[in-house]
Amino acid sequence: MVNTGMKDAGYEYVNIDDCWHGERDALGFIHANKKRFPSGIKALADYVHAQGLKLGIYSDAGTTTCAGHPGSLHYEYQDAITYASWGIDYVKYDWCDTEGLDAQIAYKTMRDAIKKAGRPMLFSMCEWGENKPWLWAKDVGHSWRTTGDIYACWDCVISTRYMSSQSVLRILDQQEGLREYAGAGHWNDMDMLEVGNGMSANEDGAHFSLWAMLASPLIAGNDLRNMSETTRKILTNKDVIAINQDKLGIQALRIFSEGALEIWIKPLENNEWALLFLNRSAQPMAHTHVWNPLRDELSKRSVNFNKTIYQWTDVWSKAVGDTQQPLKKEIAPKSVIMLRLKPKIKPAIL
Repeated sequence: MVNTGMKDAGYEYVNIDDCWHGERDALGFIHANKKRFPSGIKALADYVHAQGLKLGIYSDAGTTTCAGHPGSLHYEYQDAITYASWGIDYVKYDWCDTEGLDAQIAYKTMRDAIKKAGRPMLFSMCEWGENKPWLWAKDVGHSWRTTGDIYACWDCVISTRYMSSQSVLRILDQQEGLREYAGAGHWNDMDMLEVGNGMSANEDGAHFSLWAMLASPLIAGNDLRNMSETTRKILTNKDVIAINQDKLGIQALRIFSEGALEIWIKPLENNEWALLFLNRSAQPMAHTHVWNPLRDELSKRSVNFNKTIYQWTDVWSKAVGDTQQPLKKEIAPKSVIMLRLKPKIKPAIL
């Protein structure tokens, strides 16, 4: 995380997912697997904190986790106390083995347990969107998954034990109508990134750009120890990350969809905008963009390019231009063009 430049780019958490668990003791307290974590989780947390990072851990609302390890059902308060004592900063809470449970009650119980434990922990709800958490979880979790698990594929569905794992485009399409529920401290989570896990460089870049535009948490899901330089550059593109982390916290809006072409806008602070052109197809696409006025009803932001000239910067190629002329671009197959638009300051005339 540190040596690859990930920390410098803004990545903050090192998250342990399923399979860290050992057994519960006679009092019901969970312990880490002694072979995998011989020094324990507390020692690991101390080391992670010493690097200027934070540590995340995983549990499940059911009796067992998705991999069959002890879940937190009926042990929520004990587990939260344990996590706090270890120095945990982030809890991912899954939804396997929960037949008959009420999702709202289950997640509110763990929320309350974390609060009572007395240590701030980001609460990441992994309920797969089955009970529409965006409608009720604003004061429950800091983020909630909107779909089933992601798979490293541009456009496909893979059947697994608990659900169908879905591709980049399938998850993107399921975000329709959810942007109004996202904001500071309560985010729509489109699942972890598959950058570096087998897709092409174009697909990886588009995937990363779309997750950034839609204000999804950016969680690297690849092996940082063995990633290519191409993967590293995609994951550490600070211009793309800045759009994701914009203080307004507004999720992008799709304003155009015809054939394989989509156009997305995202209002940014300081009267700036992000603009993304998506080519969903396997063929290159020529596109001429005329700078028509933009308006976002959710944020009440608008811009008239006939009255205000904007300078644009391509956050990938670093090419620059302005809105005085139509934008003519060729969009590579399964790729995006992503621009940041800033109002152009007119020179003073003396």
